[in-house]
Parts: sequence; C-alpha cells; structure tokens
Amino acid sequence: MKKTLEFKAHDGEIEDIALGPDNKVVTAGRDFQCCVWQQDQLVTGLRWNENLPGIPDKAYRYQACRDSGTFLGLGTVTGSVAIHIAFSLQRLYYVKEAHGIVVTDVAFVPESRRGRELLAGNEAALLSVAVDSRCKLHLLPSRRSLPVWLLLLLCAGLIVAAILLLQLTFPGFL
Repeated sequence: MKKTLEFKAHDGEIEDIALGPDNKVVTAGRDFQCCVWQQDQLVTGLRWNENLPGIPDKAYRYQACRDSGTFLGLGTVTGSVAIHIAFSLQRLYYVKEAHGIVVTDVAFVPESRRGRELLAGNEAALLSVAVDSRCKLHLLPSRRSLPVWLLLLLCAGLIVAAILLLQLTFPGFL
C-alpha cells in the first residue's frame, strides 16, 4: 500500500471515517465537526452550534458517520441520531437521545432486494448501535413531490390565467 494523500482534517482525533461515492470521504472528529471531503478539499461541513443554535458547543459531538451517496447518517456521543442530505447537509431526520448513551456506529440498510423490503416505501433506513446494547432502526419517510406533468399543467394554467387577466384589465391586449 502506498499513501496517496495526507491532509489535516480535524483538530484532534477523528472519531469515524466513511468512504462514499465519487471519491468523497466523510469524517467525524473530536473537534465537534463532521466534514465531507473531495480529495483534500473541504466540500461542506457541520458544526453543532451552527446546526442547533442555543445548544452549548461542548454539549454534543459527532461520533459515527456514513455517506450512502444520497444521505449522510450521523450518531452522537449523547445518543442522538440524524440523517442529512449528502450534498447540501440539510437535516431531514433527527431524534434527540434515541439511545441512552454514545452511538458507536450507524449503517444504512443496503438498497438490495431484501433492503427494499425493509424500507417498506420509506426513502431510507438507518441502523444505529450504541453503548446501551441496543440497535435501532430509523426510517426516513418518503418526501412528497409533485409529478412533472402536474407541475407543467399548473404552469400552463398560470400562463392562461395571466393572459386572461391582462385581456380583462387592458381590452385589446391581444
């Protein structure tokens, strides 16, 4: 094995590291940060005081991380579990103190045939394991979205309504 890259990712120890698609790396450190890296460049990062204002900076620390490609799953030293969108780090799911103590690992249910059966219509499923000797399944419900055809129909309706309104307001518009 040959080292290909070395850079300082965190101040202090790294709690967990996960390799994701497109050669991205996710790290959780003792410096209260979780970072997404492309090579040695920081793509984006999370800090507790930015993500949850009003909570003291030292109260929480990211403990475990995993990048499914679409989602980022995180566990904390206080037992909380979160799921974020991987590219924007928008939080979609959060359970404060899902476990009584430190979350030691998290893992997404794979998108295999058996994994899809476990998902049961949910968008993602994250397993969390903690020092309290419990394993919990966290389900991310499917986000509702409009079908493209309905969106196009609504746009066409707005255009027709705008033209009719202009015709009524300014006779001879057309």
